[in-house]
Amino acid sequence: MLLHGWGCNREVWRPLLMLLRPWANITLLDLPGCAPGVESGDSLTLSGLLAEILECSPAKAIFVGWSLGGQLAVELALHAPSRVAAVVTVCSNPLFVAQDDWPGMSADVFHQFRAAVEADPIAALKRFDRLQVAGSSRPRPLLRQLQNHPREPASKTLLVGLGWLETLDQRESLAAVLPPQLHLLAEADTLVPLALRASVASCVGVLKSAQVTLLQGSSHLAPLDAPVALAGEIQRFVAATGILCPRPATTPELEKTEVAASFSRAANTYDSVARLQRNVGEHLLSLLNQWQNEPATMLDLGCGTGFFCSALQRRYPAAQYVGLDIAQGMVKYARGRGSANCNWLVADAEALPLANQSVDLVFSSLALQWCYRPEHLFAELARVLRPGGLCVFTTLGPDTLGELRSAWAAVDSHQHVNAFLSACELVAAAGRISTISLSLESKGFRMEYARVRDLLDELKALGAHNMNRSRPTGLTSRRSLQVMLHAYEGMRLEGSLPATYDVICGVLKKK
Repeated sequence: MLLHGWGCNREVWRPLLMLLRPWANITLLDLPGCAPGVESGDSLTLSGLLAEILECSPAKAIFVGWSLGGQLAVELALHAPSRVAAVVTVCSNPLFVAQDDWPGMSADVFHQFRAAVEADPIAALKRFDRLQVAGSSRPRPLLRQLQNHPREPASKTLLVGLGWLETLDQRESLAAVLPPQLHLLAEADTLVPLALRASVASCVGVLKSAQVTLLQGSSHLAPLDAPVALAGEIQRFVAATGILCPRPATTPELEKTEVAASFSRAANTYDSVARLQRNVGEHLLSLLNQWQNEPATMLDLGCGTGFFCSALQRRYPAAQYVGLDIAQGMVKYARGRGSANCNWLVADAEALPLANQSVDLVFSSLALQWCYRPEHLFAELARVLRPGGLCVFTTLGPDTLGELRSAWAAVDSHQHVNAFLSACELVAAAGRISTISLSLESKGFRMEYARVRDLLDELKALGAHNMNRSRPTGLTSRRSLQVMLHAYEGMRLEGSLPATYDVICGVLKKK
């Protein structure tokens, strides 16, 4: 659970997501009283907010809180220890306003800032943004990055969060926190003074499960200023606690460079054998009939040779078309056949080179099966889609080419056919991202061949041969190949050999 600080929203965690998701299931929230534009109401209390957070949380979670979010994480550990596996605070002060010999923001400065928020919340938040990046080695680009985050204008509802900053005093409470705790402070933080390191250490010194660590060179805005170092410290701490569950066995990942190279080589022959791809793409286009919006920008994700570019442009003539594929050879081929008003990009679907909320419609036909980290894929789709945006896609499911898989099973136990993610795995990954909804249906497409070799030749011409890392190495022996061919022949129906494709059709909507 990632809890942001005052004056920001969950977008502040964006750089950490791809660093944490390989080993963690992430939940993000926009916190009322802290996030601009998120209604809090006059009746919102700290206990009410904590209850809302727990309602959105897994049964037990690691709570990572930045700035005021760190204080919220500590409060959760105090009031609901059975729900908290560990606490990580980032650039957070147990007592934000200085008192006696405790370092923090001076009371006079805090009260002046509170008065500024009451008088002009928008101007005050802009000033606060500048305070957060102060101390960074790159304050201007960091400030632009922060202010480019989608967020509503500031209002007086932020006074609720300021009240918590002013009144929370957790100096004695830290020693009572039962779960393991890590407190990360930033070397160049101008809002949470570096002198706090010794003060926090003295509070938690009696606990063996507590650590206080310094992020070198970072400003207060550590999630944006030092995401790699921050993610590394969190992972090291969590691994040391022993609370990480063993990672379940997953489908072996592909080497993306090999996928790109294979499809680049196949660019010139792809369309000549892409019967299935055309049929599935036509079905995908029909799913758009229920969507009445007119997109300003549409993304053809995994555009391949650009075959569906003209159909999409006819359907949405006013929209800007962007074709993107991981294979440079495919994009080169598509650019040569596309119209002059098309835009083409070579990139990975799991790391889109597009701005936040820049796309209204994503169309992706039989491309996403090459993405084996669905949490990254859906996070990127959620990021680039505008609210109300739509993504329609088709991908291959695990039962694809079951006949070929069964025929090879008569030879040995090696993986001779590409393995793809199941609908359950896709739904689980999408379910961890609160800003999207996903509905799936499976549809079988059956192709027929006179010879098994025709199927194998087609897969090669498509660039879709077996690319999983666990495939057998070396050349297949003549005898093994003959055994497989003989086994496949036993599946012949009415003179033809079937090849079934398990096609998963998805409709993803951005809330």
